[in-house]
Amino acid sequence: MYTYSFEKLEVWNESKEFTKTIYTITSTFPDQEKFGLISQLRRAAVSIYSNIAEGSARTTYKDKAHFTTMAFSSAIEVINQLILCFEMNFISEEVYSKLRLELESITNKLNGLRNYQINK
Repeated sequence: MYTYSFEKLEVWNESKEFTKTIYTITSTFPDQEKFGLISQLRRAAVSIYSNIAEGSARTTYKDKAHFTTMAFSSAIEVINQLILCFEMNFISEEVYSKLRLELESITNKLNGLRNYQINK
C-alpha cells in the first residue's frame, strides 16, 4: 500500500492521535452537548490533521503554508473549546492540562512546518 507524504509527518500522526483522544473524551460529555461542544470540538480536532493532509497535496509551498495555517487555526479553536469544557466541569484539570500540552506540541510543530514552507 502506498504511503502518502503527510502520513510520514510527525505532526500529522500526533494530530491524528490527539483527535482520537478528543473523540474518547467527548463521549463522556452530557447528551445535551451532542450537537454543541461535542460536535464542534470533534470537527475542529479533525480539521487539524485534515488540513495537514490536504495541504500536502498542493503544488506550491505558499499554498501548503496556507493549509498549515488553517491547521494551526483549528488547533487554537480546540484550545478555546477546551477552556470552556474545563470551566463547565466536563473535563478535569488533569485532562485539560494533558490536552493543552499535546496541543502545544502540535502547534509548535505546525509553526515549524509553516516556517519551512514559507521560506522554501
